[in-house]
Amino acid sequence: MNPSAPRASRFAGSFRVVMRDYPLVPLIVLLIGLVVALEIMVPGIVNQRWLANTIKFAVPLAMLAACQSLTMLTGGIDLSVGVAATVSAFVAASQLSVLGPTGAILVALIPPVLIGLANGIGVGLFRVHPLIMTLGTGLIGTGCLQVYQRTVIASGSSVPDILSWLGTGLSYGVPNSLLVFLPLAILIIVGLRRTGFGRLLYAIGENENAARLAGVRTWQVLMALYILSGLIAGLTGLIYLGLIKAPSLSLVEPRVLPSVAAAVIGGTSIFGGRGSYSGTIIGALILTVLATMLTVMQIPEGTRRIFFGMIILVVTAIYVRITEES
Repeated sequence: MNPSAPRASRFAGSFRVVMRDYPLVPLIVLLIGLVVALEIMVPGIVNQRWLANTIKFAVPLAMLAACQSLTMLTGGIDLSVGVAATVSAFVAASQLSVLGPTGAILVALIPPVLIGLANGIGVGLFRVHPLIMTLGTGLIGTGCLQVYQRTVIASGSSVPDILSWLGTGLSYGVPNSLLVFLPLAILIIVGLRRTGFGRLLYAIGENENAARLAGVRTWQVLMALYILSGLIAGLTGLIYLGLIKAPSLSLVEPRVLPSVAAAVIGGTSIFGGRGSYSGTIIGALILTVLATMLTVMQIPEGTRRIFFGMIILVVTAIYVRITEES
């Protein structure tokens, strides 16, 4: 018998315990390792300017991933967030000259909330699977956006100054977008840990039938959840508009799958009932640093997508395998 086998088995068991009970620790270690590797690849790249730019691009991804984390806690998913965010950004940019900054921003938040309401009704009341429901509302939203774009094409579009300030501005070297993101992140983290609504999300994800038998009106919880997801997506679109400064019909769509990956890498179970937004934030930072590394390596776009996808799949598979193993 190999004497090192029991030792390796104990180490593997301890590693699983750390991954399961302290999921933020390996995530932070991985993030630090990626930053160190990036600094080795390009000495001097990790500085205050790089850190600010990384946070600028990680904030919209982390906000979009919040929608995925919250819905995945109930065993669902929200594939309409990219469309909801894009609609919000496009409406804000196209209505600026008509309604002014405040009016344009407020009106821009109405469509994503309506998309969330439609998702909540479909998932909560009519029991449509979240994957199908959110995919359907996303397609409908895309069609409505194309029709709307034709009606305002002559009026042009521009980005409100306040959104540009939030998206790209710095105050004392700190991205201004944190003024929106930090309160939102604290609200989500505290809400999941300390409020009845947060506990109900976990309960529904663990066993929806048991929650219903316990007297929980699950349809109300799910409706509120998807409305909240739509609202967060709308805010994300506004922040992303200020960052990119170029409204388009597919502005935020490419960020949908990375937002799912950020949530899963951050430790949120796709089966529901397990996860935290803290891990999702670190997952968003990990993906942002990975994107920077692929850009620095000057990998062609096609190869970059393959490599990026493989990294996501491998990291996610390893993490989910360890954390889901009892």
